[in-house]
Amino acid sequence: MPQSFPALLPDADATLALGRALGGTAQAGDVIALVGDLGAGKTTLTQGIVKGLGYQQEVTSPTFSLVQEYLGGRLEVFHFDFYRVEDEGELLDLGWDDYLDRQGLVIVEWPGLHPDLLPKSTRWLKLSHQGNGRLVEEGGL
Repeated sequence: MPQSFPALLPDADATLALGRALGGTAQAGDVIALVGDLGAGKTTLTQGIVKGLGYQQEVTSPTFSLVQEYLGGRLEVFHFDFYRVEDEGELLDLGWDDYLDRQGLVIVEWPGLHPDLLPKSTRWLKLSHQGNGRLVEEGGL
């Protein structure tokens, strides 16, 4: 599936396929910020990205743990969810800067809650409902 945006994704399989393509081209040190309402497909896209890096284990939203780590693939993946983070200090205490320094792939759901923590090179993807499918657009908040 091409990585040109905007991309109209008719179903979850298309969202996973786009994620696999993104994972296949991800480089060490990349940060991907996923913006979208509840149910917009952020976690499904992340599942595809992680699979595109060769992981077979289940990928779940880190809403309560704040970060999920996927180790041992082509790149380490650090999947963050900022939804329940009240202040940036909580992320800094968790080791946010250390995760960025590890040169894996950092994926952030709900990045708009703490955008100042994200590097300028962050790739921003916005997911929205489009009929029964999803629309993915590249760009900031």
